[in-house]
Amino acid sequence: MSDLNALLIFAKVVEAMSFSQAARRLGIPISTVSRKVAELEDQLGVRLLERSTRQLRLTDIGAEVLKQAQKSVEVSEAVESIVSNQRADVKGILRLSAPPSLAECLLAPLVLAFQASYPQVQVRIIVTEKFVDHITEGIDLEFSIGPSKDSSLVVRRVLHYRHLLVASPEYLASVKPPKKPGDLLEHPLLAFSHEHPRNTWTFAKGAIEETITFQPQIAMNDYLGLAKVLVEGAGIGDLPPIVRPEWLKEGKLVEVMSNWRFRGVDMSILHLSNRHIARAVGLFKDFAVKFVPQLFGRLPD
Repeated sequence: MSDLNALLIFAKVVEAMSFSQAARRLGIPISTVSRKVAELEDQLGVRLLERSTRQLRLTDIGAEVLKQAQKSVEVSEAVESIVSNQRADVKGILRLSAPPSLAECLLAPLVLAFQASYPQVQVRIIVTEKFVDHITEGIDLEFSIGPSKDSSLVVRRVLHYRHLLVASPEYLASVKPPKKPGDLLEHPLLAFSHEHPRNTWTFAKGAIEETITFQPQIAMNDYLGLAKVLVEGAGIGDLPPIVRPEWLKEGKLVEVMSNWRFRGVDMSILHLSNRHIARAVGLFKDFAVKFVPQLFGRLPD
């Protein structure tokens, strides 16, 4: 069975005759639109669109598939109209908390997509690395990386991924690339840090683990800033794969020592008890659990 969401996106691309314009109308990243259409073509085993730098053209089989996709759009819009009155009733203020590394790459597109469906929900976002007291600070939902430090909170996993050790191709071309963790100590290392003068990285290769401790050449409490410095060839560093993933796809950054890997981590949504949870809070949590994996696609684990 074809992916209904992919069919809807395909129909919107044909309607706009542009991937970027369709992404803008749908309120989702262009990378998601492109990936969904490609997945639909792979699933069907046919080419639906002929692409050039200037235009798109439907193939013959694409025109046939479009007819079915348009029917799917009609059904989707009919269902949407049924629930629109209920959506109009969803109001209130939603208070979110997240670490700095998630603000641009995750929260911005997520909140914009949510408000496209629930425009009467106002969103307040606190970006902080500090411990969040949900009661004192009035936080409804907290996005967190790694295990929760508060056992009283409800935890809902959203993503699982591992960090990547990366560098620019230009940097690697100018040095002897590391083969094992100990070799990294011969290179300028960049790390996420803001309190501790020394960092520790633990790598696994099958059942073997190896840990290195080092003082970073550059330490920063902002992964986006680290990514920019790494692209400029400042050394080797670790990045979550959700920060500037397009730079890896474009080859601006490449994975280093890929046979030695960091442990995987969970990104979760945390909140107080499920009892009497506000409707906007519950809707946003469910929306995030579905939307975020689509936003990033398959991640290294």
